[in-house]
Amino acid sequence: MFAQLLERLARGLDQAGLPYMIIGGQAVLLYGEPRLTRDIDVTLGVDVDRLTELVALLAELRLSPLVEPASFTRRTMVLPCVDPDTGIRVDFIFSFTPYERDAISRAAVVRIGGTEVRFATVEDLIVHKILAGRPRDLEDVHSILLKQPHADLAAIRPRLAEFSQTLSQPLVEQFDALCKDL
Repeated sequence: MFAQLLERLARGLDQAGLPYMIIGGQAVLLYGEPRLTRDIDVTLGVDVDRLTELVALLAELRLSPLVEPASFTRRTMVLPCVDPDTGIRVDFIFSFTPYERDAISRAAVVRIGGTEVRFATVEDLIVHKILAGRPRDLEDVHSILLKQPHADLAAIRPRLAEFSQTLSQPLVEQFDALCKDL
C-alpha cells in the first residue's frame, strides 16, 4: 500500500516540477527501527504561492484534501490529504526556510518498485526529528543513530546550532544527549 502510494506521489510531483522529499515515519523506516506509521509526510520545496498547482495535481494523485485548501494551508503551511482507497493520510508541508530547500536538494534517491523516490538524508531527518522534539521523535533519532553509525554527526551539529540560536532552544544539547549512549 505505502510503496505504491510513494511511487504515485514521486511520479506526480516530478512531472509537476514540484521538488520534494519524504520525511517523518516513512523516512524513519528507511533509516531506523521499523515502527507503525499511518501517514506520509512530504516536504515541498515551494512556498504556498504554488498551492494551486498542488491542488490541481491532487486529482491525478487520487488524493482528497481533508480541509479547505486555500485558507488552512496559507495559515499552517500544511495541506493534509487522504488516499480514499487506502485511508492513508498524506501531509504536504510547504517549505519556507533555506534549510528545507537545501535539504531537498540533498535528498537521497531510493528506488521503490520502478520509481525513484526522494527521501530526506539521514542527517536531515535527524535535524527534522530534533526540531519536532516530541518523545516519539527523539526515540526515532536514537534508533536512527544506532542503525546508521556512519551518519555525519559533524554536519548535524551546525544545522542544529543555527536553529538553536534562532529558536532559543537547547537543540544541540538534546542531540548530544542522544549521542552519549552510542
